[in-house]
Amino acid sequence: MNAKLPRTRLVLGMTAGLATVALATGLGAAQAQDRKPQPSAPQAVVQTSVLGVDAATRAAQAALDAAEKEGQRATVAVLDRSGDVRVLLKGDGAGPQTEESAKRKAFTAVSFGQPTSALNKNAQGTGPTIRDIPGTLFLAGGVPVAVNGGPIAGIGVGGAPSGDLDEKFAAAGLRAIGELR
Repeated sequence: MNAKLPRTRLVLGMTAGLATVALATGLGAAQAQDRKPQPSAPQAVVQTSVLGVDAATRAAQAALDAAEKEGQRATVAVLDRSGDVRVLLKGDGAGPQTEESAKRKAFTAVSFGQPTSALNKNAQGTGPTIRDIPGTLFLAGGVPVAVNGGPIAGIGVGGAPSGDLDEKFAAAGLRAIGELR
């Protein structure tokens, strides 16, 4: 009988050990099945991308240089996503209206994430349109600066005799900073 006792304890111990492992594994699997993806809580703090002052200055200077190269007296504004001015360069001889024009074109481009020339058709009509939004200007000359498909800034140029030229100069500013990430 003494010889059977250690063997019985061994079998009972192994059985208890296996049962414990099976129970723990089964509970873990059951708990995993019961867990449904919970909706994430809204973030209290959201981080956004901002065009750095160096890049904004390079863009503004490149746009102004492009305008001056073609004999145009213009003003260039670079605004952030909130509509705040990051850089404003008023070229020599630029008219007093060019500052407001450049700022409003940049604001419109960053607000809608499109060049202002593309938005002009949506500002037509006799009833209320997007042209009624304060601070916007739907003349060509504003381009958005985007990161991962989302606008983070706008470059606006005012002062050339046509919006097409203003937009050409704004595009030169965008090219100066390249693709951003």
